[in-house]
Amino acid sequence: MLGNCLENVRKTVPLVHNITNYVTVNDVANVLLACGGSPIMSDEPDDVSDITSICGGLNINIGTLNKRSIESMFIAGAKANELGHVVLLDPVGAGASALRTNTAIELMEKVKFDVIRGNISEIKTLALGSGTTKGVDADAADTVTEDNLDRMVAFAKSFAAKTRTIVAITGAIDLVADEGKCYVIRNGHPEMSKITGTGCQLSGVATAYAAANPNNKTEAVAAAVCVMGLAGEIGVAGMQAGEGNSSLRNRIIDAIYNMDAETLNKGAKYEVR
Repeated sequence: MLGNCLENVRKTVPLVHNITNYVTVNDVANVLLACGGSPIMSDEPDDVSDITSICGGLNINIGTLNKRSIESMFIAGAKANELGHVVLLDPVGAGASALRTNTAIELMEKVKFDVIRGNISEIKTLALGSGTTKGVDADAADTVTEDNLDRMVAFAKSFAAKTRTIVAITGAIDLVADEGKCYVIRNGHPEMSKITGTGCQLSGVATAYAAANPNNKTEAVAAAVCVMGLAGEIGVAGMQAGEGNSSLRNRIIDAIYNMDAETLNKGAKYEVR
């Protein structure tokens, strides 16, 4: 059951090193604390090797790239691989610029990732080596729908097999795949798209879940995706008159903080294909 993955995070309190973007860094730290993990942030090249060494997971997010942070991603990735730590790539905006696309592809070539999490446009860009996105949002033409679901599941499994990673494609319908199976997840709420950084937060949570469940990483990432989507549903349901997206952000983090295995097992909406 997915709830076991949640309980393992709370029991082990995995320390996650985040090289993430400065738009969402505070929310990523808070959501990691909320889910039961422990965050640490560093993107200084002289610091990241030591920081990664003491952590159990590394979350690399390319949302606000600069030369210093790019150098740090490769250094930290190499150290995490050397130590056998979980490493996740969040290719924010891959396809929107040459720098983002090329950096993501080079990272995939030089760092062994356990998990790649992005929207469908970002993942297609990595699969094809080029592409387009609408800023950091998925192009409408790439949306995963019930009509194209079989094809998208096959694509996710194929890309997972090719890269030897767990692939998490998030959107209105979420897919979490390895080469043998794909979790099709229908948790979440459209209002979540009005908050900057829910994807970045999910990448932090997914890193913690994978680190806390080393023998069951695919299910752990699926559990993390369900947790985030279910928290969005709970957050929207609790909204009061006069509240907006800032309040919803806080409600989502609170819902993750209060999430337990029973709530997750009852509220998770998924099938395995």
